[in-house]
Amino acid sequence: MAAGDQVFLTGATGFVGGHVLRALQDAGYRVRVLVRGGVPWFADFSGCEVVAGDLRRPGELVGALRGCRFLVHVAALYSFAPRLRAALGPVNVVGTAGLLEAARLAGMELAVVTSSSACVGPAASRPAAEADWDPGTDTSAYHASKVAQERAALAAQMPVVRVLPTAPVGPGDWKPTPTGRLVLDFLRGRMRARPPAGGLNLVPVEDVGRGHLLALERGRPGERYLLGGENLSLDEVWGLLAPLCGRRVPRWRIPYGVALGLAWADELRCQVLPDARPVVPLEGVRLARHRMHVDPARAAAELGFRAGPAAAALSRAVEWYRLNGFA
Repeated sequence: MAAGDQVFLTGATGFVGGHVLRALQDAGYRVRVLVRGGVPWFADFSGCEVVAGDLRRPGELVGALRGCRFLVHVAALYSFAPRLRAALGPVNVVGTAGLLEAARLAGMELAVVTSSSACVGPAASRPAAEADWDPGTDTSAYHASKVAQERAALAAQMPVVRVLPTAPVGPGDWKPTPTGRLVLDFLRGRMRARPPAGGLNLVPVEDVGRGHLLALERGRPGERYLLGGENLSLDEVWGLLAPLCGRRVPRWRIPYGVALGLAWADELRCQVLPDARPVVPLEGVRLARHRMHVDPARAAAELGFRAGPAAAALSRAVEWYRLNGFA
């Protein structure tokens, strides 16, 4: 691998994919980006070749993939909205399998596929590691689709390295992701009570971008690498956010049963009103009671991956939301 090699990148219009693009360009790679719809207002594709296409029609992408040495597949449908559940499989699973086959036909040498740390499941007696697998049936249709996506990647007839980011946080989360929504709701003063006392692993999104580059250059085909940062309880996350946002952490914790009841009511509302966005997403409530802690030792040892402090990443996220009119 050398500077000047061409990479085909999916998901460059998204939160993580935008940072992967910058990491690739900073390392000297030429990048061809796949765009399905419009380009976000803040996206900078200067120096890139932009091609139009859709993961739901991967056979049409063989021509666009030719001439690229590597594939970095970040694009995914990430949503807890009931109306989008039926699209998760066609995009995240079938689309990935088809894209990898198209890459093989195009003569590409290696693919890096972005999965999710949820595929290793919640922490039990220890933080989860790469050898762990979650069946993907308990908490989230999205996470179930990522488990199936990983299996599709393992079945591909070409070398594939899988990366499993934890909960990325930082500037540019414009949709936002569920993690970004937690930050934004706290910043806007919409969090009236603390959710169930679970936990998560926060990782700076800029480091996740660089982690994809490291996986491309140093990862072993067939392996998976957790790109993680700090294991934190949700209460610790609120404690970090409070001074950044100028807010107080709510004293009252909502019992899990109450949160689950509200989530089911919100689920029903979203099913009756198909265009509605969940306010209390059922899958998010289910996940909030788990400790989604991980051990990223393999990525550190084999890729040289290191993550910066979560507090600084949260600060950059809050500042970005303020500067861009979200708050």
